[in-house]
Parts: sequence; C-alpha cells; structure tokens
Amino acid sequence: MEAVRDRFAHVEDCPFEGPRVFFENAGGALHLKSVMQTSAFYAGMPDNQGRANAASRALMDRIARGRDDMRAFFGAENGEVLVGESGTEILFRLIRTAATGAEAGGMMLCSTLEHPASRSAMAHWAEATGRPLVAVPHDDAAATVTPEAYAAHVTPESRVVSIVHTSPVTGMAVDVPGVIAAVRAVAPEAFVIVDGIQHASHGAVSVAGADGYAVSPYKMFSRHGYGVGWASDRLTALPHEQLAGGPARAWELGTRDTGAYATFSDVIDYLDWLGGHFTETGDRRARLEAAGGAIAAHEARLLEAMLHGTGNLRGLAEMPGVRLIGPADAAGREGVVSLWLEGMASADLVDHLGSRGVRVHIRKNDHYCGNILGPLGREDCIRVSVCHYNTEAEVARFLAAMEEAVTQARAA
Repeated sequence: MEAVRDRFAHVEDCPFEGPRVFFENAGGALHLKSVMQTSAFYAGMPDNQGRANAASRALMDRIARGRDDMRAFFGAENGEVLVGESGTEILFRLIRTAATGAEAGGMMLCSTLEHPASRSAMAHWAEATGRPLVAVPHDDAAATVTPEAYAAHVTPESRVVSIVHTSPVTGMAVDVPGVIAAVRAVAPEAFVIVDGIQHASHGAVSVAGADGYAVSPYKMFSRHGYGVGWASDRLTALPHEQLAGGPARAWELGTRDTGAYATFSDVIDYLDWLGGHFTETGDRRARLEAAGGAIAAHEARLLEAMLHGTGNLRGLAEMPGVRLIGPADAAGREGVVSLWLEGMASADLVDHLGSRGVRVHIRKNDHYCGNILGPLGREDCIRVSVCHYNTEAEVARFLAAMEEAVTQARAA
C-alpha cells in the first residue's frame, strides 16, 4: 500500500484544504504523479505529427504506443481504439454511428440504471432515427439491472442496445457478459454499446461480445480533457464522420493531443506494475487482468469494513438512521456506497464529514441521478466512493465521523 499510495498525487492532503481522506473517487480518481509529469512535458512540445524531424517521429511513436496500450487495456483483438473529447462524447459518437448505420426500423433498448451519458445519446438518436426507445427497468432494491430483465424486453427488432457496466450512483455492477448473451440470443445483429466509465478503475475491462466501449481517463488515474473508446470491426465498417479521402477505418477528427495517449500509457504502465505483484506471467494483458482482480478484491474488503465495521467501530448497515441505496452487502458493489441519514440533511452531512477531514459528495434528484433517486422518493443522498489506494484506516476514520453524525441526528 505504501508503494501504491506513493505513486499518486494528493493521497492524504488537498492543496487547498490540507489533510483529508479522499472518498470522492467516483467524481474523479486521484491522478498518478507520472501523469502530471507527462502532461507537462507534452504540453510544452511545439512540434506536430507527420513532420520530417525527430520530435515529430517521437510524437507519432508515443501515439502508436498509446494505441497498443489501449488495445491491451480493452482486451481488444480487433476493432479500433479512439481518443475523443470525453467519455460522454465517445458514447454519443458510438451510439450515433450504430443508430444511423443499423438496419432501418426496429427499436433501441437501454435501461433505467444508466447514466445520462448513454441514456441521453440513446434517447436523442432513437428520436432522430424514428425508433421507439425501450428502457429496461432496474430493480430498486438490488440497485442494478439483470440479464433476465433485458431478456424480457429485447426483441429480434432490437437495433442498438446500451449497457452501463456499473452505476455511478448505486455502485452496483451489471453482469455485462450475461446481458450481452441475453441480447445476442434474440437479436444477434444488434449493436451493443457499453458505458464503462464508472467500472474502469475498479476491475479488469473486457470488450468481448460488445461493439463499443467507452471510458473516462480522469476516473481511472489519468487527467481530464479526453475520453478513450473502442469500436468493433462491424461498427467501424458503418458510415461515420471522417475527413474526405482519409483512412477508411479512422475515427478521430483533427490532430489529437499526444499527451492523451501518453498519459493513458502511464495508467497502463502503473496497472502492469501492480499486476506484476499478483502474477508471474510475462503477458502484459494477463498482468492487467491480475491488477484488476487485485483491485476488486482490496476494494471489496474496504466496502465490507464500511458496511459491517472494522475494529470496535460498527458499519453503516448497523448505524441507526442510516439508509443505504442497494443491499447492505459488498458483493456486486464497485467502489461506491450511497446513503442518507434520517434527521440530517445530506448537504449538512457532507459538511459534517468534510469538517472532520473526509471528502464525500452530495447527489441530487436531477438529470444525473433522478433515475435512481426519483423512484426511491429521495431528493438527495451522499455518495462515498473508495478506490484501491484507500485504506481500512481511512474507512475507520469515516465510520467514526459517521457515528458523530448519527448521534447529532438522533439528538435533533
């Protein structure tokens, strides 16, 4: 853990507020120190790609390496990787291409669990292409959506299907391979697009069976300002925006930032290093998978402590007045516990925890979270989000602060 935490900036201290526990990872993970250094280096480079000089060739080599690292991260044996404005923009583009290029007619299928990054794109392009959009309802109690729920709504006329890998509000993961299998069994030609933005920092990623996958690097230890995606061969073969006369398989428009590719490689180098502690294989992809497994296992222990206690501190599930979104179980959770405390406004709870050096975030019944909070009759909640560089001691500090809040709420 010391070696892991040493690789990240601002692990224990905010440059504006001082010492704190960072439990706001779902809003953007801590950044690797190497990412900061790489960003500064490439931000200062005046040279462009495609020129007859050593600097230009070095930029192009770095982009090529970045693409290879993206393929290794996605476990992609075919298709194309692409860099865009953000994870949301990547999702819009993948869904737009699928919707406008798929066979005419039919319907589009999403779920009520999804973040507006995919849900809004599905709604827009369903209307633009004259197709009905069917939303598979998620289970409020389980706080996720199942393959069986998709199976009940998919039809042979399903043209485009979207899946959120993990909800950034409930923290509950979706059985993506199971959903894809349920879709393919009925609509084998449907284009399946996966929103992996919340999942990517919490476990291994695989694009097997999908046609598109998107991530936001600022949520997986890199920086803001770009998104990364993958498109299958058959999605790439559809008409999509390109420069006239350019390469037929190209997705990217204009000159991309070399620093985006390079800082993504920094993340993959880190995961490769981490995975090397859990496997002796010489295969890079296998080491990335090992890192994902180790991350998931460590975070499961943190969530178990948060929900059921550590040392002499009781967990959230045992605290009177604390109400959890989703089951009081670490199984199926990926880095997030959302809750409210009866007798204390969520905004006040955020302030209370902040005053005790624990950074969390409020979520409201708005266009981002209304699909989750609305059916529960809630106007807000707080989201506590951990990552693999967090420790059980930090969880204990949070639980102690929550006990104080519980006492205040009961007294009030």
